[in-house]
Amino acid sequence: MSSPAVEPGTKLAERFRLEDRVHESGGATLWKAIDEVLARPVAVHTFDPDFPRLNEVVTAARVASRLTDPRLTQVFDATEDDGHSYVVSEWVSGESFGDMIAGGPLDPERAAAMVAEAAEALAHAHEANLAHLCLTPEHLVWTAGSTVKLLGLGVDAVLDDVMSDDPAREDAEGLGRLLYAGLTGHWPGDERSSGGLPVAPVTDGHFCTPRQVTAGVPGYLDAIVCRAILPETRRGLEPLTTPAEVAEALASVSRPSPLPMPTPMPMTALPVAASRSEGVDTAAPQRHTPPSQHQTQHQHRPMPRQGGGMVNKVAMTVVVLLVMVAVGLGAWTLGRSIGNAGTPVPGEESTTPTPTAAVEIREVKPSSAIGFDPLGDREERGELAGFAIDGKDSTDWHSESYDSADFGRLKTGVGLLLDMGESVPVKQVTVDFGGTSGGTAELRVGDSPQLESLSVLQKVNGVSGKKTFTAEAPKKGRYVLVWFTKMPTYQGKFRGQVQEIKVFATK
Repeated sequence: MSSPAVEPGTKLAERFRLEDRVHESGGATLWKAIDEVLARPVAVHTFDPDFPRLNEVVTAARVASRLTDPRLTQVFDATEDDGHSYVVSEWVSGESFGDMIAGGPLDPERAAAMVAEAAEALAHAHEANLAHLCLTPEHLVWTAGSTVKLLGLGVDAVLDDVMSDDPAREDAEGLGRLLYAGLTGHWPGDERSSGGLPVAPVTDGHFCTPRQVTAGVPGYLDAIVCRAILPETRRGLEPLTTPAEVAEALASVSRPSPLPMPTPMPMTALPVAASRSEGVDTAAPQRHTPPSQHQTQHQHRPMPRQGGGMVNKVAMTVVVLLVMVAVGLGAWTLGRSIGNAGTPVPGEESTTPTPTAAVEIREVKPSSAIGFDPLGDREERGELAGFAIDGKDSTDWHSESYDSADFGRLKTGVGLLLDMGESVPVKQVTVDFGGTSGGTAELRVGDSPQLESLSVLQKVNGVSGKKTFTAEAPKKGRYVLVWFTKMPTYQGKFRGQVQEIKVFATK
């Protein structure tokens, strides 16, 4: 007897209702479904009755379900029977690594940090004898919750019928390819697994090293890539042959900063492709922050009762006298106004408010940006400056890391300088400082890129998340400078950061 057809609306285990068919290949179909018991979206994989590797995929999914690393997508259920066989796993919302680098390489530290998270998660999986074997840019996701998530562990290899005699080395090489892609925006491998990225350039029959492809790649990251996937360029360095070794090599990299706390603005869609075995959302849900229990109790706390006695009688008498005085003053003022018949009293000014027109502002796009270090090397991480004005929350400009908030007393500040292309009347500037905290920053505006020629529009203490600088009156200038006079803290060091900056001028 054949199994009933699996169609949208089918309910599995009396709780998982299939909604949208996401991907179908080789007798396996990936669905977006709803867990009606917990009211949440899930990814469900169903299989044709003649799917040849059903036992293997269910076994891999059950092994994956026992792993506890939060960076691995969670498997909720895996069932093999004569009716419907299926695997249920977490539905992930976020932006894939492939989409993040589609427009070019990431900041080297951010790319390395994401791969480091994946390497640690894979090392945990290999301890349970479970490998990935299919690492591509679409399997690594920066989630809507500001965490790293690795998709497809174990299951995708079975679905694609991929095997390896040395799975640890295979995954180490996969991690090396991901790091190469993040540093260069190119894929050092087969075009079919590139996720749409251009294939890495080749010289003398070998892939070029990251530093040969992209300027500014740190030497130690270039060496890690070479140790993982470019044996002909290792120059005597020990190869990296397991995810644990890759994780150890990347252990000193600063980890990706969490995104700022959500604001009451609509969340923008985050395009993501799905892996073979797990689902990802194309839009991040809008977040609503309910009042905390403490706030609710505070808002509804009753006023304490007051006891009687002489004190209360005296207080009541004082109140009555004050009311009488107020009424008398009001009557005197009214009579005086009538007597003057609208004629202004000498020495008094009219209290009639003068209506003011609302100031309309418009966003002005900067023509360029530079890292600004006039008191040191003249430029501070200038290769990253464009990331602060690219419209992406996943990229940023940041300064060098310092051992103290006062730059080791070597200088009095560093910053990010925007060239607006022409002089504009700046009224408001919003700056997203990301995951830093503490520190002091100034917003300066002027027509000359010299520090002493830029006037301070506003100063803010506590540099964290999104801040808005507003001028009482528009300040005209071609250059806008975010100037850090005291560095905020960032992961045990002191570093300034601007994820995104927007300039608004009067019309």
